[in-house]
Amino acid sequence: MWNGINRRKFPRAYYKCNIVIKKRLTSKVISTQTENLGAGGICVIIKEDIGLFQGVDVELYLEDKGPPIKCGGTVVWVVKKSEPKHKGSYVYDTGVEFIDLRPEDRERIIEVVESILKSEKD
Repeated sequence: MWNGINRRKFPRAYYKCNIVIKKRLTSKVISTQTENLGAGGICVIIKEDIGLFQGVDVELYLEDKGPPIKCGGTVVWVVKKSEPKHKGSYVYDTGVEFIDLRPEDRERIIEVVESILKSEKD
């Protein structure tokens, strides 16, 4: 397991929701689902390496019936993995740190994460 998880400022929870990532200064748009979520950022698995420290625009669709969360982000880590279903293909486990996230949106994410973590303990 990656040891960096213990150094995170915000806890993360396994949470799948829709997300749209737009690579800045390009027209490249990626629609996918999150793998995990925290108030500081997200992890997604995508089919291409969009670049370490790449600036992105994020639209996150939580399942709490609220409007999409829109903010900037920075790709802070990328791990290339073989895709078991397609021999010779790869996917990229990608960590995006939120930038300029509004306080009310951070609170929505914190509520979702706390709810998941609490239900896992019960």
